[in-house]
Amino acid sequence: MSVEFRQRKPGEYAKIIWKRKWLIILPAIAVATAVAAVVYRLPDVYESSTLIVVKPSTLPTATVPTMGEDTITRQLSSIAQVVTSRSSLEPLVAKYGIYQAERLRGEPMELIIERIRKDIKVEINTSRNDITNGFNIIYRGREPKATQLVTSELASKYIDEQTKNSINSTTSAKQFFDQQVSQAKQELDAIDNQRGEFMQQNVGNLPSGAASLVGQLGGLREQQKAYISEVGRYQDRRSALAGQLALIKKSTEQVKEEVIENTTDPKTTAAWAQLSSRKADLEAQMQRLLTELKPKHPDVLSKQAEIDSVKRSMDEMVSEWKQKIKDKQEKLKDRPDLQVASIEAELRLMDSEIRRGQSTLADIERQIGDLMQRINTVPGVEVALGKLDRDYQTKQAAYNALLATQQRIDLGAQAANQQQGESIQVIDSAYLPSQPVAPKRPLLFALGLAMGLGLGILLAAVVEIPKLLTIQNREDAAHYTGLPVLATVPDLLTPQEARAIPRRRRLLLAAGVAATIVSIPLLALALRATHIFEFFSSGRA
Repeated sequence: MSVEFRQRKPGEYAKIIWKRKWLIILPAIAVATAVAAVVYRLPDVYESSTLIVVKPSTLPTATVPTMGEDTITRQLSSIAQVVTSRSSLEPLVAKYGIYQAERLRGEPMELIIERIRKDIKVEINTSRNDITNGFNIIYRGREPKATQLVTSELASKYIDEQTKNSINSTTSAKQFFDQQVSQAKQELDAIDNQRGEFMQQNVGNLPSGAASLVGQLGGLREQQKAYISEVGRYQDRRSALAGQLALIKKSTEQVKEEVIENTTDPKTTAAWAQLSSRKADLEAQMQRLLTELKPKHPDVLSKQAEIDSVKRSMDEMVSEWKQKIKDKQEKLKDRPDLQVASIEAELRLMDSEIRRGQSTLADIERQIGDLMQRINTVPGVEVALGKLDRDYQTKQAAYNALLATQQRIDLGAQAANQQQGESIQVIDSAYLPSQPVAPKRPLLFALGLAMGLGLGILLAAVVEIPKLLTIQNREDAAHYTGLPVLATVPDLLTPQEARAIPRRRRLLLAAGVAATIVSIPLLALALRATHIFEFFSSGRA
């Protein structure tokens, strides 16, 4: 069964602390002394500051506009990045001999530049209520004079960079607007030239000539109607002639068919019937012979020759009949038909007249299309001219606005060059600090003592806490067993053991004192090697 941990009374804890007093006191002395030695040797840190304000322009606002707070803030932020760049800060290290200890330790220049950036502060002015648009540049260093000089030079860099940026920005703006004005002038001239060329190209399509174009269109419409009527008559005449020609050609074909029908077909003659009967008999005889004789037998071959002779006779009769028909057709074909020729000649004449009329109609329609296009172009020309006029006016207004802006930019550039515009200037110069602002040695001494006491208490706790979990006295026995304690037996020591215990305690105390004395320089050396407290020496803690 588990038993809860016995809570000790404050008096019991006090006895434990008193019992382990030297285990607490000696580490506290060692740590506090080592910290005090390191803190005492920390270099003093001095602070110097300068107040810079935004100087308003001496020219009227209407002539040279002022910058807004957002613009000034962005400009100062950009200037701060340039001023705190390595190329700007590195010359200060060599010029004023700052951070000598770090340079002697061999720290790279990148880390030294980072230290400088941390030692530089730019804050909005809060010390002087009469100045609302100022800011302080604060720098902390280890030498008063060097701190003052570095602060002063940082302020000069801010002012020089702001002046440089102001001149560069106005110069860039001037170049930009000069280019814009030149481009706007070219566009304005181009619109003017385009308007002139457009009017020259559309001289015949101007609204003043619209009435003449409408009169010409009416005359062409009348001509078109006359030619359409004439072409219609020619087409009707051609249709009639074509029908008449078709009837004549159909009659001629019927005549040719009658000629063929009147020519005797040989298959209807008695001679054809005799030949057919003779062929049938011979074929029957041929079949009987083939049943008795071989195909190459002389009698079979003779009979086959007779059959072939009858077939040739029949084929000759058919060929003669077809040749007669062909001869008659050739004669009918070559026979001239004057009526057909006359009608075909008239048809060709009608086709020629129709083509001529259609060509004339096409010319008239093309002329009508040209006139209609010109008439329809008149409103478009008027609209296009109006658009060109509006574009010209718009370009002219933009050009005039750019000219006015260009003049203001020129005035701003001249004001920047003559330092008459908005700028920044030093109000309170960097002062020579007389008292260090860091490190806070009393605070660090107290911190070292607190660290030592904490270490001692931790060591005492490491030794005593395991004992608190075991039975050490009658209260522990009663609590953990749940039984009443009837009697306690004290430690039974021999005289030699009784004398040895104080002697052993004195030896342990002497060893602890010796260890404390030895650990003090070792701890101080370790603290200096780790440069922990140098962070506090810069005053950034």
